[in-house]
Amino acid sequence: MKRREFLKQAGLGTAAGAGLLAAQAKAQVQQAPGLPSMQWRMAASWPKSLDTLFGSAEMLAKRVGEITDGKFQIRAFAAGEIVPPLQVLDATQAGTVELGHTASYYYFGKDAAFAFATSVPYGPNARQNTAWWYFGGGAEAMAPLFKDYGCVAFLAGNTGCQMGGWFRKEIKSVADLKGLKFRIGGLAGLVFAKLGVVPQQIGAPDIYPSLEKGTIDAAEWVGPYDDEKLGFNKVAKYYYYPGFWEGGSMLVTLVNQKKWNELPKPYQAALQAACGEANTWMLAKYDAQNPDALRRLVASGTLLRPFPRAVLQATEKASYEVYEELKAKSKHWARIYPAWKKFRDDQFLWFRAAESTYDSYAFTSKLGAEAPAKGRGAKAAAKT
Repeated sequence: MKRREFLKQAGLGTAAGAGLLAAQAKAQVQQAPGLPSMQWRMAASWPKSLDTLFGSAEMLAKRVGEITDGKFQIRAFAAGEIVPPLQVLDATQAGTVELGHTASYYYFGKDAAFAFATSVPYGPNARQNTAWWYFGGGAEAMAPLFKDYGCVAFLAGNTGCQMGGWFRKEIKSVADLKGLKFRIGGLAGLVFAKLGVVPQQIGAPDIYPSLEKGTIDAAEWVGPYDDEKLGFNKVAKYYYYPGFWEGGSMLVTLVNQKKWNELPKPYQAALQAACGEANTWMLAKYDAQNPDALRRLVASGTLLRPFPRAVLQATEKASYEVYEELKAKSKHWARIYPAWKKFRDDQFLWFRAAESTYDSYAFTSKLGAEAPAKGRGAKAAAKT
């Protein structure tokens, strides 16, 4: 199977599709006798306590071992065990580790275009990002940038749309953002800075103590399930939504370019198949876990708040200003942005026609919730 065809099938986003790829990869291993036993290390940007983020890295490593009948072993290391959480790209590029599992927008200080492989403010949602990566030219567009840093990248996770974060005080207007020390990752910090925010890029293990000590005034991470685990509700009570800068954040597996080129083809297939499984697994797990976690947070006293419309409008305007400025600062941004923007705009038009109209009605309709309380189902509903 050609590499590009394999990658596209890996992006189908279904358990059945991922299983088929794993079976094909396993067949390649079995048809190539004499493959060497290999052990690689993967540095992740996540603490072990986050069983969906770090769990996806562990699952990916486990699946590679299973697909290759134990011949190709990968060991996942949590943030700080080998390198700090925000140095995974550097470690992979240097060959300190063969693999990294990370969010590439952490490295926007090296090149702003790294944000495209994670999420951009007011960019695509999870499905649209996956479509861009596999079928909209995303993987091909990002490849030269990753090559500049001695790596190849494979999609290996998505958090879905994130929450807007935890704040010590209410945000009632754009003016309330001025001077706010906000832990926020990636390109979104540049957007908020235009509105007077002081962005802070801090790895997951250091966010809670920084918020507790007052070193920062607000922090965003992912969503209810992870945020509850990290205990942010204990040190900030206002929980804002949506995380408009992360409508569907992609995570990647980085592979040292030289090591990738040396890797036997069947092992390459196994790793790509495992990345495809991790991509599906992570988003499904978050979607399953977040509702109950949000209920628990609200029940414990968390005050759920939407960002005021004026804040959304101001940040969207600032986002497009930043994007125009970056064209002159990053050759990769200037190269990627036009086609990315067109793909995003086309996706938005399509989703407005079907997805958005369905969601806006179905998510707000009370008919389904009321149905069990009518007629024959009333007594059963009362008991539950």
